[in-house]
Amino acid sequence: MLWTIIGILLLAWLLGFIFEIAGGLIHILLVIALVVFIARMIKGR
Repeated sequence: MLWTIIGILLLAWLLGFIFEIAGGLIHILLVIALVVFIARMIKGR
């Protein structure tokens, strides 16, 4: 589930970067997803 969300966010980030749409929102979501991913890795889950 988490990998799917990360994949979708990365795709949306790349599309936003290319077409310059909603760049700020996508960057914020990408950072949140990265923080959640790192927290889960540290907790060992």
